[in-house]
Amino acid sequence: MNKYFLCCLTAVAFIFKSLAQSPIDYVNPFIGSSNFGATNPGAVVPQGLVSVAPFNVTGSKENIFDKDARWWSTPYAYENSYFTGFSHVNLSGVGCPELGTILLMPTTGKVEADITKYGSAYENETASPGYYSNFLSKYKIKTEATASQRVGLSRFVFPEGKSNILINLGDALTNEVGGSIDIVNETEVEGWRMTGSFCYNDGSERPVYFVAKFSKPFKSSGVWKQMPEMQAEASWSATSGKIKYYEGYSAPIAGDKVGAWLSFDTKDNEEVLVKIGVSYVSIDNARENLKVEMPGFDFDKILSQAKESWTKALSKIEVEGGTDEQKIIFYTSLYHINLHPNVISDVNGQYPKMESYDIGQVKSRERYTVFSLWDTYRNVHPFMSLVYPKQQLDMVNSLIDMYKESGWLPKWELNSKETHVMEGDPSIPVIVDTYFRGLRDFDHKMAYEAMFKSATATGKDNKLRPDNDDYLSKGYVPLMKEFDNSVSHALEYYIADWNLAQFANALGKKDDYSRFFNQSLRYKEYFDKEFNMIRPKLADGTFLPTFDPKQGENFAPSPGFHEGNAWQYTLYVPHDINGIKKLMGGNKVFVNTLQKIFDDKHFDMANEPDINYPYLFNYVKGEEWRTQQQVRKLINTYYKNSPDGIPGNDDCGTLSTWAVFSMIGIYPVCPGNMDFAITSPIFDKVTIHLDSDYYNGEKLVINTKKSDTKDIYIDKMIRNGKPWNKYFISHQEITKGGIFNFELKNKP
Repeated sequence: MNKYFLCCLTAVAFIFKSLAQSPIDYVNPFIGSSNFGATNPGAVVPQGLVSVAPFNVTGSKENIFDKDARWWSTPYAYENSYFTGFSHVNLSGVGCPELGTILLMPTTGKVEADITKYGSAYENETASPGYYSNFLSKYKIKTEATASQRVGLSRFVFPEGKSNILINLGDALTNEVGGSIDIVNETEVEGWRMTGSFCYNDGSERPVYFVAKFSKPFKSSGVWKQMPEMQAEASWSATSGKIKYYEGYSAPIAGDKVGAWLSFDTKDNEEVLVKIGVSYVSIDNARENLKVEMPGFDFDKILSQAKESWTKALSKIEVEGGTDEQKIIFYTSLYHINLHPNVISDVNGQYPKMESYDIGQVKSRERYTVFSLWDTYRNVHPFMSLVYPKQQLDMVNSLIDMYKESGWLPKWELNSKETHVMEGDPSIPVIVDTYFRGLRDFDHKMAYEAMFKSATATGKDNKLRPDNDDYLSKGYVPLMKEFDNSVSHALEYYIADWNLAQFANALGKKDDYSRFFNQSLRYKEYFDKEFNMIRPKLADGTFLPTFDPKQGENFAPSPGFHEGNAWQYTLYVPHDINGIKKLMGGNKVFVNTLQKIFDDKHFDMANEPDINYPYLFNYVKGEEWRTQQQVRKLINTYYKNSPDGIPGNDDCGTLSTWAVFSMIGIYPVCPGNMDFAITSPIFDKVTIHLDSDYYNGEKLVINTKKSDTKDIYIDKMIRNGKPWNKYFISHQEITKGGIFNFELKNKP
């Protein structure tokens, strides 16, 4: 396995280095497919509803990772080698299992529906934006996949003889079961599959509908169903606890584990293509998506269109200089940013309403889904506003529509269902940040109504802030159970309330501004001078007596903190860095504490709570070099051109966004605050092409002069011919465009 891994890795690196010419040639979709990055190399277009991903995480004892043997959240693991089909709806970089369903699998010979028997080892695996391919050694079949926004297209090259294509609705990554399938005619199959229970939370279930069309009529067909285990009757049944095959069956069949097969007589190297349209509204909409986006079976045309869409998206930022490895890391990160949120509206604009099975419809814009907001509010949405403002506005309007439909802004939304994952009130900073970046084409009144509701509603009625009663009366959330994440909840509320205060002020609501601004500063309730850090507090106002700041490392449970510990949360008050500095005893103590976090390995690059820590040195004059040092060290340590090249779950592009911003040389420390912290850029030249529909500037060009790769410290900055002496630059200044020149040196 190690030799296989190194061999493939070397081959991939060589291919990228030798062929790279445009941004898409610098994308390595295998980055993040190991080390729990939870990405996959499937074929997808920017913000695509459909992604055609290789499913290889079940069915074989030879697999290193099995979805049912551990907590596993992706349809693909680079280390595995047992292919069981292409799944057509998938998530990228998330931490919980979901979707990974509608499996399409080519085989030969006798039909076998047992996934432990029909799967195959594979070789010659390759992937690029909008494309995936492998060769199934068991069957001698070449598989290829590409996609449009709502349709997946697979091309199978069969050997001579009896060939089969299976549609497996039983096996999936989601823990939900149930579906229905119907062979409509000799070239078409339709059905649906249940999904939901993201992170094992009930209430997020929703069916996904599909229509599959085949380029060639089948010669024979049938369906299958996993039969229940009988007891007394088992001796009379040949299918008790087994898969039952219904050959020639031509009516719909439903069950927990059902599927269909279509068999063909193929010549050697004969191609059979399958296109699958998907919808979360209806089978009719899935069929319409198919008809509009992919009327034929021209694989090369669809692939060319997919690559064109990726070229357009990735060319928004051009980089020059740097190594090929650095360019691959950069453009692959930019690729990952463009996966989620993704569209959920069909070609006719219809979509499932939030927390409902009713149908809504948008016109002249898209409805989006997959809002992993606890992660993405920190950097993904500020990035989208800067580089892809149209999409960001559609996303904000989607959030506000969700409030109109359900009565609440979302926390972690998936396919128009609230999953109740993570904490805080993260829609607020997303919407407010977007507003202050100048993107204001949304209903401000409705947005403010939604924010005010979650910030003030009583806990028992509050879907976003269930502990709001204590938060409002005490100014903090007390620790009520050993591992109740109380401090994490409150810290997220503070940043949300600070943003709400800024929005209130902009709308002329001065009393609300004072109220929420003052509330946002009550993080000080948690500050303990004994440890000089934030510490969980009990309901009686005393601090947790059994306090260990390190407890919670490596995702272990920690009193008061979620996915982290006191070291990783103490400085997470980005709206009041000067305030936390004062509490700690001034600039020197603040810098020493921050440096200690890195030196003693308390910093966690694999998760979000402390993701802005490297940039906090910029808040102390004369210490900005530490930001430049730490950022460069983190990039070089954790981001690589290899399957393990993301430090942890990419979290719908959050860790990738950190890399892109950091390699450009700017970072949004505080959502809602328009100042980007500055660090030393990696590339000789970066050109950000600004959208003229939203910004006055045409492009921002960042030039960096250095004499050696060891030159990582900023010596001079020149903005449009004038010295720039600050280590922050505003969004408004950036979007004017122009030139930003850096000169670097090798010592602080």
